[in-house]
Formats: sequence, C-alpha cells, structure tokens
Amino acid sequence: MSNSADSPQGSVRRNFRHPARVLTAAVFALAGLIFVTSANTAKGTNIRTDSSLLKLSDLIQQRSNKNAQLDETTAAVRKDIDALVRRDDGSTEAEDARLKELERDGGTTKLTGHSVSVTLDDAPPNATANPGYPDPQPNDLVIHQQDLQAVVNALWQGGARGIQVMDQRLISTSAVRCVGNTLILQGRVYSPPYKITAVGDPGKLKQALNNSPAISNYLLYVKAYGLGWKVDEHEAVTLPGYSGTVDLHYAEPVK
Repeated sequence: MSNSADSPQGSVRRNFRHPARVLTAAVFALAGLIFVTSANTAKGTNIRTDSSLLKLSDLIQQRSNKNAQLDETTAAVRKDIDALVRRDDGSTEAEDARLKELERDGGTTKLTGHSVSVTLDDAPPNATANPGYPDPQPNDLVIHQQDLQAVVNALWQGGARGIQVMDQRLISTSAVRCVGNTLILQGRVYSPPYKITAVGDPGKLKQALNNSPAISNYLLYVKAYGLGWKVDEHEAVTLPGYSGTVDLHYAEPVK
C-alpha cells in the first residue's frame, strides 16, 4: 500500500497547504499595516473619541445653527423689502392698516402683552416610580411630541394671540415634531427643557391648560415619575415675529 503523501489525494492536499500559508502571511501583513496607519492617525489619542471627528449630533447642531443664521438673514431682507414696497406702492392709510393687521394675525410681526409660559422637561436621571405607581418604561420618562402639541393646542383654545416655542414664533403652518428626545421646529433642533410662551389673557390661558384632557394625562406622569411641569405668568413679554419662509411645499403626483 502506498503512503498517503504519495497518493493523488495527498498531492492535492499539499498543493492547498502552500497557498494557505501565503494567504495567512498576507493577512498578518495587512493587519500590521492597518495598526501602523491607525497609530499614525491617532498620534497617541483614542481615535474613537477624537474631538476632531464629527459626530452625527454635532452635524445636526451645526445645521441647526446654520438655519438660525439663515432665518436672521431672511428676516432682515424681508424687512428691507417691506419698507421698499410700502414706499413705492402708493397704498392708502386704510390699506396699510389692513396689511399690518394681516401681518399681526399671521404672526410675522412682534407681539407684546401679558403672557403665560409652560416649561416641560424629562424626568431626572435614574428616576423611579413614586409609591403606588408601576416601574417606569423608558418612554415614560421623556417628553413626547403629543405632550408639546397638547400644550400648544390648549393655549390656542385659551385665546392666545401668539405663541412662541423655545425662541421661535409659531404660525398657522408650523409643525411641532419630536424625533427621539429632541424637538425639530422649522428646521432647527432643540433639547429639553422645552418652554412654550403664549400672549393673551393669563386667566383664560391657564384655565385652558387645566381643562385639557391630554395635559391631565401628562400630569399623571409628572406625579408618578417626576417629569417637569412649570406654569408661570408674566406681566409683559414680547414675542418675535416669524422670520422663516411662508411658501408652502407639498408633494405632487408623478406624471
């Protein structure tokens, strides 16, 4: 009987062993190159936490800041255009007064008056349930879109003449949206605590908050898990005019 090393099967096995050793050596060489490159890149720092590497949250904040700057630029240009239009259009005093009324109702001009502000916040870190309540789930401890929308809706129902969320004025097409634990409003991103300010009759505004079923449900979570809820009344507050675009964008069917 011949030795297996001299058989055709043994010959085939030997032919596969040699390329395998070469491939293994190549893999180790490539790994060494990667380690050297990483070391040169890091320069003695941890490249996972290098502040020079742009995180997604940093990019979002940069875009939010950029949108804020564009809003300021838009507002300045709009002010200049409005001034030129009023100078050259030859409108009557009655027409000018009507235009100012429409701008005020549309939320594009400043608004001053007595106000009520509502501040909502996430529960404290490591929050636990108060006695008599079940242990919280993660969603029980953060502010949701429905909570912010409930406050805005109640303030409108209470006769608010204008509403500001954080530092932005709301208009009829404004959408209060939350993604995860952040608020996205008119192209800008905010983190809690969230402050909503409404100009109007303070008594009616606070009564509307008390009458809202959605807010009553939220207050149960405030009591159970410590979510933030604060209502303040102010003598005089000036809300900024809305400075963003008023053009409507909507989907169209593909032709």
